[in-house]
Amino acid sequence: MDTHDSVVRAITNDGGFRVMTALCTETAQEALRCQGGTGTNATLLANLITGAILVRETMAPAYRVQVNLAGKSRRGQIVAESNPDGTARGLIRTNEDEPLELGTGAMLQVMRALPGVPPQRGIIEIPKGATVSEMLTVYMKSSEQIDTMVSVGSKIEGDQVVYAGGYVVQLLPELEEGPLIVMRERLKDFRDVAQLLDGAAASPKKLTEELLYAMDYTLLDESALSFGCACSRVRVMASLASLPREDVEDLLKSGENLSMSCDYCGREYLVQPEELKGLRDPT
Repeated sequence: MDTHDSVVRAITNDGGFRVMTALCTETAQEALRCQGGTGTNATLLANLITGAILVRETMAPAYRVQVNLAGKSRRGQIVAESNPDGTARGLIRTNEDEPLELGTGAMLQVMRALPGVPPQRGIIEIPKGATVSEMLTVYMKSSEQIDTMVSVGSKIEGDQVVYAGGYVVQLLPELEEGPLIVMRERLKDFRDVAQLLDGAAASPKKLTEELLYAMDYTLLDESALSFGCACSRVRVMASLASLPREDVEDLLKSGENLSMSCDYCGREYLVQPEELKGLRDPT
């Protein structure tokens, strides 16, 4: 059975529900390897990556989505990003790998952006004791004005992601009362998505079958998912080019190569003094 990461989109034939399901285990594993997070932070990262992927799937295909979970008093953050090409990445920023504190004042920000267009942002204060699933459900209802049920989950043992995935169920205008009652009762049983993800047979299609059992539906699409980082040497040089001239002068004083690394994937870039001189003295 193919267990590679993917996301599936489906709609019931009566036009009542739209469903997105995702398995993100390998994607979350690579993000965790790059970040080195453990415990609570590792679980939050895996769940946010799934959440970012699912939120993006509810939007037009060209959107890029970033989900930023900021701790209380803005102490630390965990970020997940999902891109139109199916790649995703994540970032953990906390003091000495301390667990991110999600008490009063913690915030969830969702940014969506189209190429060449200023990004749109929606921010909510995190309800006390809320899970990532509950945070995203509140966000979708308050910021996107869509009646949506979100459930994401993961299991982490040591530095290994055993599984990561989840689903989104959206209520559409054609929904009738009967199917709504059935779905609400069903989602009570599946509130914790772990029971649908924990097993060798788990897949987005299987998850969709469980959610839409006894309902006629159409699979709209299935797309591959993977870890991927947007960093590049061009972006590194562009960031250096934005520095004031005096800052570039300071970097040149050592006469040594400048080493920079990507916060998301850890890839290192070496910038030679001659390249810095080119930034200082553009022709």
